[in-house]
Amino acid sequence: MTLTVDQIMVFSILAATLVLFVWGRWRYDIVAMAALLLIFIAGLVPADAVFLGFGHPAVITVAAVLVISRGMLNAGVVDFLSQYLTGVGNRAMAQVSAITGIVILCSGFMNNVGALALLMPVAIWMSRESGRSPSLLLMPLAFGSLVGGLITLIGTPPNIIIALFREETGKPAFGMFDFTPVGAGVALAGLLFISLVGWRLTPRRESQSDPDDLFEIENYITEIVIPESSKFVGQTLFHLTSAMEEETDAKVVGMVREENEATIVGMIRGEHLIAAPSWYEVLEAGDTLMVEAASDDLKSLVDEMGLELAGSGENIRKTLDAGDVRLMEAVVSAESPLRRKTAAELYLRRIYGVNLLAIARRGRQLKQRISKTRFIIGDILLLQGTDKALQSMLKDFKCLPLAERGLRIGQPPKVILATGIFGAAMLLSTFDVLPVQIAFVAAALIMILVKLVPLADIYESIDWPIIILLGALFPLGHALESTGGAMLIAEKLLALSAHLPPMGTLAVLLVGTMLLSNVVNNAAAAVLMAPIAITLAQGMAVSADPLLMAVAVGASCAFLTPVGHQSNALVMAPGGYSFGDYWHLGLPLSVLVTVVAVPLIMFFWPMVPA
Repeated sequence: MTLTVDQIMVFSILAATLVLFVWGRWRYDIVAMAALLLIFIAGLVPADAVFLGFGHPAVITVAAVLVISRGMLNAGVVDFLSQYLTGVGNRAMAQVSAITGIVILCSGFMNNVGALALLMPVAIWMSRESGRSPSLLLMPLAFGSLVGGLITLIGTPPNIIIALFREETGKPAFGMFDFTPVGAGVALAGLLFISLVGWRLTPRRESQSDPDDLFEIENYITEIVIPESSKFVGQTLFHLTSAMEEETDAKVVGMVREENEATIVGMIRGEHLIAAPSWYEVLEAGDTLMVEAASDDLKSLVDEMGLELAGSGENIRKTLDAGDVRLMEAVVSAESPLRRKTAAELYLRRIYGVNLLAIARRGRQLKQRISKTRFIIGDILLLQGTDKALQSMLKDFKCLPLAERGLRIGQPPKVILATGIFGAAMLLSTFDVLPVQIAFVAAALIMILVKLVPLADIYESIDWPIIILLGALFPLGHALESTGGAMLIAEKLLALSAHLPPMGTLAVLLVGTMLLSNVVNNAAAAVLMAPIAITLAQGMAVSADPLLMAVAVGASCAFLTPVGHQSNALVMAPGGYSFGDYWHLGLPLSVLVTVVAVPLIMFFWPMVPA
């Protein structure tokens, strides 16, 4: 078949978009907007339809579900379930089964990334308590959040997208629990496999011998006294800090500058501890400074600057953690504005009164220069400051607290209120009293009115890059269909299906979508594959329902790479995983999902004539 000009253009734009998604140089929402503008410039979409995708019911529903998920989290629903994890013991299989089961349950009824974000600190806490590496629990946790999203309409954005694409076949959208027979079966099979066999396939990273050994701060934070004879008496801390930086930067070995630095993280004057002292604090004789520096640098700093060492550093942790000042570990989340920035660019001490003491990446403490290190998703930060300062910093930078976090138990009235609002929305949409988008927008609004979601958190709870991605890609999906591009792909699949039984065709579509979702966002995979599934069903003269279900399952099962889904990316650094680690558990799990899902789809959604 000869390609038309329009088909060549839409395939070229689609191919370029996928390449840029995989490359990752620019964020996927920016790439999607560029693709939207290109299809308009190419004349594939009229001007009055360019931005209609942002009003698509799927976009509105996804935004509402994200707000509802924040309300459920704020009410303590996940924490209420997490309290049972404290009693599962230290056996690896029991811990994997319990935490994977809970994240599957939560992901079926709320945003799966949100459920993972709340349970990941619990998993790391459990790992440390049992003396194991977090790598044992975090990959099963991430994959559990993905299969859990298959259970209901709102478990994952691809389900919402596929549900509303069904309306294009002349049938009503899929309901809340239409996904459950297949999704629950796949989730149960995934849970059993991960709990019994899969966790043994996860890459093992070295475990710290003691829960506190990830950050051995006493090894590089030392007390230094300002003697009466010091030239810095009467000068500000800024002058001392500047002199320290000049001394550190002046150290050159051969032609290579050493990446060392010294940072003042606290000051003791008499009995008073000043956390993150101001640069304009005037130094007095007898002041004790807590200085972070590599051990090799301390002697030269003290000798050159006329300071004195004080103490062995054995009680540094207790000193730093005294009174209202405490240490906290936190994880850089996928939505954190810290990503790709350095501590020096953020002025944490000046703005928040918080000291960044250390960074751990992939289970190991970084020894390089902290202020010049660019943060990535999953970095664990050791922070010091007052409780108020730490909470403010964590909220603004969307970091997840880890050490000494404990398990907050949700207040029963709030848990009941949140689940009641959510349950009412599910019932209204299930029994077709209200369209799903109306029911969940109403639920989100009620959660805001009853203050389960504070006004300041409304827009923070929405993953705006996903919203932009969806709104921009819907016109691209329609252009693929209107130009005959979807028909062309469907014809190739039809030619292949002539040599396969219906179950084989279904498996090919599911696996193809699954492979695509491992390199692009799962919502994008659903938007692009749904028109192909509908066109393929028309060519086979069968119901589109089983083919759409196959796309829904495939789009949500990105187990092979860390870039296919935010859940995979979020656990990469804390678990110490590399890019190639995911297929060890991900490949057999992908095969299992295909083997289980295809017969279930054929049974519950048979390929009856259209």
